[in-house]
Amino acid sequence: MKTNEHKRAITAWTMYDWANSAFATTIMAAVLPVYYSSVASEGLAASKATANWAFTTTIALIIVAVMGPILGAMADFSGAKKKYLTIFVIAGVTGTALLYFVRAGDWLMASLFFIIGSIGFSGANVFYDSLLPHVAHDDEIDQVSSRGYAMGYAGGGILLAINLAMIMLSPDNLTEIMTRLSFLSVALWWLVFTIPLWKWVKEPTRRILASEAGFNPLKASLSRLSSTFKEIRKYKELSKFIVSFWLYNNGIGTIIVMATIYGTELGFSATTTIGTLLMVQFVAVPFAFLFGWLAKKIGTKTAIFVCLGIYTLIAIAGYFLYSEIHFWILGFMVATVQGGSQALSRSLCGRMMPRSKSAEFFSFFSVSEKIAGTVGPLVFGLVSTFMGGSRLSIVSLIIFFALGGILLLNVNVKEGIRVADEEEKDILSAAFTM
Repeated sequence: MKTNEHKRAITAWTMYDWANSAFATTIMAAVLPVYYSSVASEGLAASKATANWAFTTTIALIIVAVMGPILGAMADFSGAKKKYLTIFVIAGVTGTALLYFVRAGDWLMASLFFIIGSIGFSGANVFYDSLLPHVAHDDEIDQVSSRGYAMGYAGGGILLAINLAMIMLSPDNLTEIMTRLSFLSVALWWLVFTIPLWKWVKEPTRRILASEAGFNPLKASLSRLSSTFKEIRKYKELSKFIVSFWLYNNGIGTIIVMATIYGTELGFSATTTIGTLLMVQFVAVPFAFLFGWLAKKIGTKTAIFVCLGIYTLIAIAGYFLYSEIHFWILGFMVATVQGGSQALSRSLCGRMMPRSKSAEFFSFFSVSEKIAGTVGPLVFGLVSTFMGGSRLSIVSLIIFFALGGILLLNVNVKEGIRVADEEEKDILSAAFTM
């Protein structure tokens, strides 16, 4: 039965997606990439600016990938998922606010502050995702995850629309300052709309195994990670899914991060590149809900396959981008599957992990996501550098969707859920709460 407290916790949890998606839209996807290419990279070739942006994204994601598993295990042991989330939120908000000081030619400064902001954004998401199995009941996890993504697209889209209005409607001599003020608006938006989560989402119960009594958090986290790696065969289906996700999310993550700057390189106007992104934000809202509903009808895994099929078509069509109307069409196609693919991947992963180890296991899920975010943009940047353009870069993403889909075919979801439930029972019987 859903109590008012439960409903309020779900609303507060989904509001964090509303909060941090402003970073994903304005900073990662729309305004900063264009500002980075046209202002911060003043004096550099367009392809060099594109490559620098790809490498900057890679560095940020590698850092989080290395830190994630240890921090996840520490958060589980310490009963401090919200505390760790807060630390990363503050880091992300600070890095984002510092982007205000980036001027013409300051591409290195822009890269540094973006890395700080991106570490905060990605790191906080590990602990945000780990709260999902505690907030949502088993029979609603797909829908709650999808609702989170829908809220994220709406919140990120609304602030992006406000920021674009600030920038595009201002006189030419004020465009740069309005762009920099948009970075500050993201920091404020992110901070303010995280408050409901801090207030209404409870920290999950801390459970400590008898063998961990007297351990400090670092020692306990290393012990838990060692135990998990030793018993990895127990989580065979979850492991296969995480590898599958790593593969296909290479393509998804690269499309998200590189789309705007790719369009800029092809000579498309800011109205088209940023306008398409804005369209994606709002078109994606109903489709995120649609895929939550579709997962109930045809199954979560099958719904993910639908997304991967559409993404493969997008990657093929991306090679033939020659007019701005093509960019708008592809943007609409991305909007139909972007939220669904991510939301259902998150909820499917959440079903196949023990709740008492949610931060630890979501850190592995996040690592696969972050490494995907490093490999995809890195391949994109290398191909762009060697070929002197990015058309072949977009085609290279097809292999990620194909390999990820093939491995996903072999994931036995029911078996993965059974193993997770049995492991949770074993943990509960052997642990004591604090």
